Amino acid sequence: MKHEDEVDRIIADWSAARPDLDLTPLAIFSRLWRITKHLDRARAHAFDRSGLASWEFDVLAVLRRGGEPFRQSPKVLVQQTMVSSGTMTNRIDRMVDRGLVQRLTDPNDGRGVLVEMTPLGLTLVDAAMTRLSDSEERLLGGIPRSERERLSVLLRRLALSVDRFEPDPIPADED
Repeated sequence: MKHEDEVDRIIADWSAARPDLDLTPLAIFSRLWRITKHLDRARAHAFDRSGLASWEFDVLAVLRRGGEPFRQSPKVLVQQTMVSSGTMTNRIDRMVDRGLVQRLTDPNDGRGVLVEMTPLGLTLVDAAMTRLSDSEERLLGGIPRSERERLSVLLRRLALSVDRFEPDPIPADED
């Protein structure tokens, strides 16, 4: 396995051009960006093979993780998928049309709505999750199992550090 990657070259070039800067953050986030690109491709392939768009998987995954009856409020879906309420309304509409979810009246609030996954949605999200798990395992293949937990702990710490900042507003037309 190579011990240097493309980011090493980039950092070396920047170090020569700007020796006054600490480039450790650039090295970390550049690697995360490159990993994200590979992960996005692997995930898109896994979801596509299962008949889902990535955003459909995101919504169905929230419902699936919540357990039976696979039902959540739109507010929970918005919070967990990190999209605007307008985007979520659009997504739910499209998923209802595809038969992946249905809207129900909230029995605890007659004005409220709940989103429930259909049997088709359950079948597709489970297939996609299996493919995703297999794909991500292949991506991690170069890292010994003994090092994966440490990597997970470090990435959790980074995520908590990054999560301290308010996210930029999400454009309403994002899909």
